[in-house]
Amino acid sequence: MGFDLLKETAEAGSIGITGHIKPDGDCVGSCLALLMYLRKVYPEKKVELFLEKTAPCFRNIPGVELIISDFPEREPFDVFIVADTNKERTGDAEKYFDQAKKTLNIDHHISNKDGCAMLNHVLPGAAAAAEVIYGMMDESYIDKDIAILLCMGIAHDTGGFHFSNTTPATMRIAAKLLEYGFDYAGMMDETYYFKTYKQNRLIAEIVLESELHLKGKVITGTLTLERMHKLGVTKDDTDGIVNQLRITEGVECAIFVYEKKPGVFKASLRASTDNIDVSKLAEHFGGGGHVRASGCEREGVSIEEFKDELVKEAAKQLDV
Repeated sequence: MGFDLLKETAEAGSIGITGHIKPDGDCVGSCLALLMYLRKVYPEKKVELFLEKTAPCFRNIPGVELIISDFPEREPFDVFIVADTNKERTGDAEKYFDQAKKTLNIDHHISNKDGCAMLNHVLPGAAAAAEVIYGMMDESYIDKDIAILLCMGIAHDTGGFHFSNTTPATMRIAAKLLEYGFDYAGMMDETYYFKTYKQNRLIAEIVLESELHLKGKVITGTLTLERMHKLGVTKDDTDGIVNQLRITEGVECAIFVYEKKPGVFKASLRASTDNIDVSKLAEHFGGGGHVRASGCEREGVSIEEFKDELVKEAAKQLDV
């Protein structure tokens, strides 16, 4: 397990990069940092990044205008890199992976510990894919823009260095990146903390109607498509809800379920203690992720039934 990034891309004329569907801060930061790094190392090569359209909060980060979001048909890449996920979660970019002459996978998810490519570099102990990618880079090519993107990726997946996946190594890397002299607080406010008025109203409503289970150790919130339409919101406005539920005193597991499309429900899971591994909870329903942050989907049941199933599975770990 593991490979030398520059060695494996040295002979390639074309290099493609992608991450997962609905790209979050670590995915966007990791992929863009990788794009800008490889373009700097190989100015003569064609290096392209394919991701779904990113959230508005990322509109001012370095290189965001370089992302290709229409997934056009093209000649097979000499090397295609999947970062922060496995190929099954790359959406429309999966075709590039399947057609590529060589495939590389860089990740940190325990659910993808064996990787999905010809060559894999997966470190489940790393806090973020951006942390893994930083460790694969020649520091002489890292500049301020790449540092911003890597730091954003690490900071997002650690909850601003708050989650338990933050290690001494994570903090040492962050310190090195901050030496490039960018506005960390401003970057985090814009990309992580700021919410629209509509989002804050939605969070307030979900919290107001949330429910406690298992002697207060589990909290749940739900949102149907019908209610989304009534409130004038979309699934893109749901960011931050599960984390707000998680910080309720006494809660060890937060569960937020929303209707992704008619009859299909997405659950976002967060843990506050080591008493529950939400990646195992998600895997029971075909999903995955991290020990403290995971997700899964379900159809064929109602939103309330899915919520109850999740609580029942959580109870097995919490011994309540």
